Amino acid sequence: MAATGFGALDGIRVIDLTQMLAGPFCTQLLADQGAEVIKIEPLEGDNTRTSGPFHADDRLRAFGGYYASVNRNKRSIAIDLKTEEGKKILLDLIASADVLVENYRAGVMDRLGLGYEALRARNPRLVYGAIRGFGDPRTGASPYADWPAFDVVAQAMGGLMQITGPDRDTPIKVGPGVGDLMPAAMCAFGILAAVVHAGKTGRGQFVDVSMVDSVLSLCERIVHQHAFQNVVPHPEGNRHPLIAPFGLFRAADGWVTIACHTDAWWALLCRLIGRGDLIDDPRTATSPARVAHRDLVYDEIGAFTATKTKAELLALLGGKVPFGPVYDVADIVADPHFKARDMVVALPHPGLDRPIAVAGIPIKMTETPGAVTRHAPLLGQDTDAILAELGRSPERIAALRSAKAVG
Repeated sequence: MAATGFGALDGIRVIDLTQMLAGPFCTQLLADQGAEVIKIEPLEGDNTRTSGPFHADDRLRAFGGYYASVNRNKRSIAIDLKTEEGKKILLDLIASADVLVENYRAGVMDRLGLGYEALRARNPRLVYGAIRGFGDPRTGASPYADWPAFDVVAQAMGGLMQITGPDRDTPIKVGPGVGDLMPAAMCAFGILAAVVHAGKTGRGQFVDVSMVDSVLSLCERIVHQHAFQNVVPHPEGNRHPLIAPFGLFRAADGWVTIACHTDAWWALLCRLIGRGDLIDDPRTATSPARVAHRDLVYDEIGAFTATKTKAELLALLGGKVPFGPVYDVADIVADPHFKARDMVVALPHPGLDRPIAVAGIPIKMTETPGAVTRHAPLLGQDTDAILAELGRSPERIAALRSAKAVG
C-alpha cells in the first residue's frame, strides 16, 4: 500500500468504483484526509474524463476540469469487471480493503456477482458505501429504486427547487450540484462511522445513501414548517421566510447579503446606516414586527445599500454586523480569506506547462490536516504498480493487458 501519512485516514484503503460527481467527490473527501483511494475505472475510463472543460493550452486532453476537481489524491487502475480476471483482481483488492464505494444503479454490482453479500464473504470487515438516486432495497425498498437519477432530479424531488426561486410560482435549480455533493458528504460521514464500528466489532456493514433523501435533509426546514404550521413552503426569492432582514440587497455595483434579524443586530445596523429612527418604529422594533412588515424592512435597507458600492458597504458593515458581498469566482480567487485558508489550490495538470487551480480542502484539522498532494490520475496510471502489489508478475500483467482485462 502506498504510504500517505498526512491525514487522519492514513492506513485506510478505499476501493473506488464511482463515476460522475457524487461518488468521486465522496471518495475524494476520504483521500484528502489521507486514505489510500484506488479508483477502478472501465478500460474507457470514467466518462467525465472527456466532459471537459479543457484548458486551451492542454496538449494531452487526458481529462478536463470536471474530472480534475473531484479525483485528486487517487490512484487509478483500469479493469474490465465483466471479465473473470477483472473480477479476481477486484476480489484480491477487497481482501485488503477497509471500504468500497460505488454509485451504480441498484442491482448492477449484484448482477456482476460483486454485490455486498459476496464481498462481505471475502472480507467481513468491509464497509460498503453506495450512493443511489433513491437508495438501495437493503435498507428501505423505494418504489423508485430502479429509477436513474442525477443532481437535477434529486433537487426536484428532495424539495429544494420548490423553495428556491424569485417568486412562489417559479422554482429554480440551485447552481452547484448539491443533489450530488450533499449525498457525497453524507456517504463519507456514514462510511467513517461504519469504519469506527468495524474497528470495535470486526464487522463491516452496508452504508446506503439516497440522493433524494440527502437533499430532503438539506431542506429540513420545510418538514417542520409543514408539521408545525401546516403550510407548504414556496420560493421566497432572496428572503428568509421566518426572519428579517436576512437576505440580499442591491448595491450600486452588485449585490450584498445582510443578516440582522435579532433585535441587537438590527439596532446596530440601523445606527451604522444612519437610520436610528427604525430602531423604535413599532413596525420594525421587534423580530416578529419585522417579519410582518418585511417589505418595509427590505425597502428601507435597500434604499441605503443601493447608493453604495460593495466595497463601500464592506468598509462600513464588514465585521460589525453579519454582512457579505456576493462574490463571483474572480472575487474569491483574489480575496485574502481564501488565500489564508488554502481554498484555491494549484496542481500540476498533464498536458499543461503550469499548474491549474481546483478548490481546496474545507475541513481543517490541527494534528492531521490532510493535503492535496497529487493531481487526478491518468487512466490506468497505477495499474502496473497495483497489480504488482497484488503479486502479479510483469509477464502476467502483460498477459492481462493483452487480454483486455486491464488497461
